[in-house]
Amino acid sequence: MTNKKNIFTIILVIVFGLVFVPRIIDRLVNNDVSRSESRSLKLDNFEKNIESLPYLIINDERKKVPGFKFVNQNGELISNEFYLGKVYIVEFFFTTCTTICPIMNTNLVHIQNSFTAFPNFGIASFSINPEYDTVNILSKYAKDNGIENPNWNLMTGEADEIYELANDGFNLYTAASSDFIDGFEHSGYFALVDKEGYIRCRQDEFGNPKIYYKGSVSFKEKLDLNGEAEEITVLKEDLLKLLNE
Repeated sequence: MTNKKNIFTIILVIVFGLVFVPRIIDRLVNNDVSRSESRSLKLDNFEKNIESLPYLIINDERKKVPGFKFVNQNGELISNEFYLGKVYIVEFFFTTCTTICPIMNTNLVHIQNSFTAFPNFGIASFSINPEYDTVNILSKYAKDNGIENPNWNLMTGEADEIYELANDGFNLYTAASSDFIDGFEHSGYFALVDKEGYIRCRQDEFGNPKIYYKGSVSFKEKLDLNGEAEEITVLKEDLLKLLNE
């Protein structure tokens, strides 16, 4: 009986060797993968095949951020060259704003905290009330609002230069007037800039650029009182695309 069992075992080993071993070898030679490896491969392919974010084209040229140089909340001189090699969000704000700025910067702090694993992510916040927003004021504002990313600069400088950068450089409307609440008006939009300093954005269903991202609707509330949807979710998606380029 024992001999029969041994013979049966030998036959099974021979059959396994003839049938299954060649298949295993063939898989290895042809770089086939296990089920768990296959799942990783699909994920990698998905990430590589994500549609790239279009450039903003004006007069047949890619729109690039113009040169700037301002002082940040630490008293350091920051220029556009600081952000080369980084993906960053641009906003225009002021510390005494009581309307949309608190929402905008709450959204930005949320993004900051979501991208702590990316040292090449930054934010550029330009004060449109630079006369009041001194280095000390901006430093306190940063501490009070949880601004911790070393690449997040709150900048102040000459008002004319900041307004030119906003209105001409980014086409983000900004104005000072006693007719406005808190004395200033601005759009509440964010711009997204890639590692080479080009403005990048999505396109609508007709192929037109959706140049900016609405920053004045809370990512928590989803909709504002006018029914406008938040765009922080799509901004985070597009930010990740550029960081992975």
